[in-house]
Amino acid sequence: MARICSICDKRPQVANLVSHANNKVKRWVFPNVHTMRFTMSSDNSGSVRRGKVCTKCVKAGKVKKVV
Repeated sequence: MARICSICDKRPQVANLVSHANNKVKRWVFPNVHTMRFTMSSDNSGSVRRGKVCTKCVKAGKVKKVV
């Protein structure tokens, strides 16, 4: 299952988990992505699409959630 935002193309990143002893272990950082039905704010046709959208795109108003 791909954890990629369909609007801004945000995807998982690799980061280091650093302990107090400065030991480094690779870990994944996943974006906060939700599957939802939405319309594009810039699109005037109002067509409903379904996809994975990160919460930053929802908060920024790039998409409008359809209930």
